[in-house]
Amino acid sequence: MATPIFDTHAFVKQLTGAGMPEPQAEVLARTQAALIDERLATKDDLQALELRLSNQIKELETQLTNQNKALDSRLTNQNKELDARLNGQIKELDARLNGQIKELDARLNHQIREMESRLKYDLTVRLGSMLVVVAGLVIAVLKLIQ
Repeated sequence: MATPIFDTHAFVKQLTGAGMPEPQAEVLARTQAALIDERLATKDDLQALELRLSNQIKELETQLTNQNKALDSRLTNQNKELDARLNGQIKELDARLNGQIKELDARLNHQIREMESRLKYDLTVRLGSMLVVVAGLVIAVLKLIQ
């Protein structure tokens, strides 16, 4: 049983002591007591409110924890997905670059072989020309000596 917050008997005594008729003082005391009971929070009310708020806070913390776990899981899955896509793109790019490097290497080797071939031809022509000139000089010197 809760202790009364408002002492109606003492209130009625004060009012009648000040000259108010007892029936009026009792009506005023009951009205005042009802208002106080209705409007004033007791320690029990505050403790019940504190308990409800505490339970609501725990519930919200649990919900936040669950949401964080779900978000963490989704982010982890998205990171794995992005990693896989990125690795696929890197492999694709690597393959394309290797293909281009091989193509460039083949073209460069072909150009080098063509240049070597031209150089051999040019050297052969020049050496042949020099041999003709030397042969001509030898013949000319031999004719002069004879």
